[in-house]
Amino acid sequence: MARSPLKQAEAKLRDHALSFPEATEEFPWDERVIKIRGKIIVFLGEVEGMLRVAVKLPTSAEMALTLPFTTPTGYGLGRAGWVTARFGAGDVVPLALVKEWIEQSYRAVAPKAALKALGGEPASRRR
Repeated sequence: MARSPLKQAEAKLRDHALSFPEATEEFPWDERVIKIRGKIIVFLGEVEGMLRVAVKLPTSAEMALTLPFTTPTGYGLGRAGWVTARFGAGDVVPLALVKEWIEQSYRAVAPKAALKALGGEPASRRR
C-alpha cells in the first residue's frame, strides 16, 4: 500500500532533520521530536490528521508567519521564535522551504561544537 503524500513528506523531513550532526529522534508526549544534546530542533508528525512541523526560526519567524499554513507555536514557544506549520491531506508541503526552516532551527539550538561539524554559525548570528 502506497504511503500518503503527507507521510512521504514527513519521512523526507525526518530524514533531513536526522542528517545533521548529533541529531537524535525521541518520542516524548507520544510525538516525534528531533533533538541535539537534549534540546529540541523540530516537532514533527501527524496530529489530528494533519502533518505538523514546529521549528525555532530566530531570523525568519516574522516572514514565516505571513504564510497561510503557519501559526506561532503554542505553550509560550511562539514568543521565543517557534513557528508551527500544518498541512492537510490536500495540501502541497513546500519541502525545500521546510527543510531550510529545519536547518535554521538546528543552527539556533545546536551548540557551537556541533555547528563546527556542520560548517557554520548559529542562525542568530548569520545574515
